[in-house]
Amino acid sequence: MKTLRSDFLWGGATAANQFEGAWDVDGKGPSTSDMCTNGSHKTPKRITRQIEEGTLYPSHEAIDFYHHYKEDIALFAEMGFKTFRLSIAWTRIFPTGMEEKPNEAGLAFYDRVFDECLKYGIEPLVTISHYEMPFALTEAYNGWAGRECIDHFVRYCEVLFERFKDKVKYWLTFNEINAGTMKMGNFLSLGILNEGTDDFINQVDNEQLRFQGLHHQFIASAKVVKIAHEKYPQFQMGNMICFITMYPYSCNPDDILEAQKDMQMMNWFCSDIQVRGEYPYYAKRYFEENNITVKMEKGDFEILKDGCVDFYTFSYYMSSCVAKNPIQEQVSGNLMGGLKNPHLKESDWGWQIDPKGLRYTLNEIYARYGIPLMVVENGLGAYDIIEEDGSINDDYRIDYLKEHIEQMKEAVADGVDLMGYTPWGCIDLVSASTGEMAKRYGFIYVEKYDDGTGTLARRKKKSFNWYQKVIASNGENL
Repeated sequence: MKTLRSDFLWGGATAANQFEGAWDVDGKGPSTSDMCTNGSHKTPKRITRQIEEGTLYPSHEAIDFYHHYKEDIALFAEMGFKTFRLSIAWTRIFPTGMEEKPNEAGLAFYDRVFDECLKYGIEPLVTISHYEMPFALTEAYNGWAGRECIDHFVRYCEVLFERFKDKVKYWLTFNEINAGTMKMGNFLSLGILNEGTDDFINQVDNEQLRFQGLHHQFIASAKVVKIAHEKYPQFQMGNMICFITMYPYSCNPDDILEAQKDMQMMNWFCSDIQVRGEYPYYAKRYFEENNITVKMEKGDFEILKDGCVDFYTFSYYMSSCVAKNPIQEQVSGNLMGGLKNPHLKESDWGWQIDPKGLRYTLNEIYARYGIPLMVVENGLGAYDIIEEDGSINDDYRIDYLKEHIEQMKEAVADGVDLMGYTPWGCIDLVSASTGEMAKRYGFIYVEKYDDGTGTLARRKKKSFNWYQKVIASNGENL
């Protein structure tokens, strides 16, 4: 009953801007991520409109996968990966996003990466846009607030599809697209840079612009899904949602209704559009009450309906509680926090650890959509210590992942169609929200530190050998 399918896609997940480095090598242009300074969980990153000399920009070197890809993929193969989730840096292919012809050196790099994966029997799972876009598009159109970005994105995807049609089968259009429903999504996912602040997290917010930008992403996603379905029937096209599971803090009906409302707009809104092909009924009231008017063009409804995804993927790290009139202690989390759940423990960064919440979430998603699911991010960010003998005993990470895999198997026994699992940061990389290296997720330790120093040497953690056994047993040996 709890046995995972025989073709289950075990692997790990990364993002180009957080681990590739080589930010200006071989014709690559600056992305939005390249304009973000370092920070910490106490000090926010800054967004700069020009590169400031003497300022640390973590994405510029990251962990330099660009020059270490053979070594890193060999380590993934040693663990037994069946798939490797990575993203393509848009500015390696189109440096400003507005060129008519792609940068051949960028395409050639990903050819080499995919060939290296396929050499070991590792199936690439490619995120087309993972929290970055050409910074030139931010300057020209204020990112996705401008409808012009749709055509530039479609051209980018057409190049990727044709170039890699024999090497990549699984594609995700936008990473955690629902970040655009949250204040933090302004620059992070939409490339929108509002006046008045250079604070990455607390940027001046304009909900009208955010939801307009989201609409443009929905249209862009649907257009490329339709292209894939018509021209490349071998492709499987997926979405990607940051799922923030929310519980009512109490059985007070006010708390229950508040949690339902938050779940609708933060978790279901984007996937209702990408999976069902239409705006959900509850969006109308939300837009009216928040004075949001999404400008749509003739044919947009048909585009959305014709571009529904084939499978649903999501990140899951934590859960939180919601109350109508919150007075309880607040905790942090992925993209947003919530109220402290007294029944859960927390990570070093204050994220509540809730393995059973993953089973609940898988069931909720599958009941709603009935299409194959994949957990493409899940993991524990923690401080890792190198012992005197060189070992890294990250039992806390093993415990976290083990408990979540156990609950995935319970969900499969419940009847959920689960196709794969790619824990986040299979190798240590830069934190998206804070720019830190200290917050480590990987099975592989990278000697790179918050001040930008480090040899970039790779070394296996205890979790490396554990995950190798998990994959070899298809999840039976935990």
